[in-house]
Amino acid sequence: MTDQEAAALGAEALAEVQSGHVVGLGTGQAATAFIHALGRAVKSGLSVTGVPTSEASATLARQLGIPLIDEPLALDVAVDGADEVDPRLDLVKGYGGALVREKIVAAAARRFIVLVGPEKLVPTLGGRGRLPVEVVPFALPFCRRRLTELGHAPTVRAKDGSTFVTDNGNLILDAAVGAIPDPAALDATLRAIPGVVGTGLFVGMAHAVMVWDGGRARTLTRTG
Repeated sequence: MTDQEAAALGAEALAEVQSGHVVGLGTGQAATAFIHALGRAVKSGLSVTGVPTSEASATLARQLGIPLIDEPLALDVAVDGADEVDPRLDLVKGYGGALVREKIVAAAARRFIVLVGPEKLVPTLGGRGRLPVEVVPFALPFCRRRLTELGHAPTVRAKDGSTFVTDNGNLILDAAVGAIPDPAALDATLRAIPGVVGTGLFVGMAHAVMVWDGGRARTLTRTG
């Protein structure tokens, strides 16, 4: 998805927001486009409060004049992107490194809306070959060994030549995966490893996925 397409999709997502809402602000390309659209709406008189999922999103929101709170207790709507979306609207997220805060905000929201380009739609999760897993630094060697034993040999994420550190002060292991036939089971297995804070599997969380495709937005909704 180009930046221009992301901007158009972010503007479309504003229909989910009403004055007085508490809004979860995601992280990444699509979420950034939505924050820009929301900032313009706030400047035009829309009254909302944002809950950011990363320091980067918080900084952008402040620059755009969006009032913020740091209490993800109860939100009206959260808007974010995704790295993979399957037909059940289960997701892989976390390539941007904010997966734990994103999951907390999504879980606290009455509606969780995901914005993607068509390239993010996959028949089965795992097609991109890696699953982010956030771990506390003390547990890094143990978690690497346990993931390898489970058949998901991980790589410690790095950025700009240094080990990547999340806004929570943790590290990310990018676990090698193939097709994931049962995302809920894999998520439970990985979260049971002591030291794992969370995984990039978002199962049964998205209420709707907005896809920018062919010059327009189409909305997929979860069934069941």
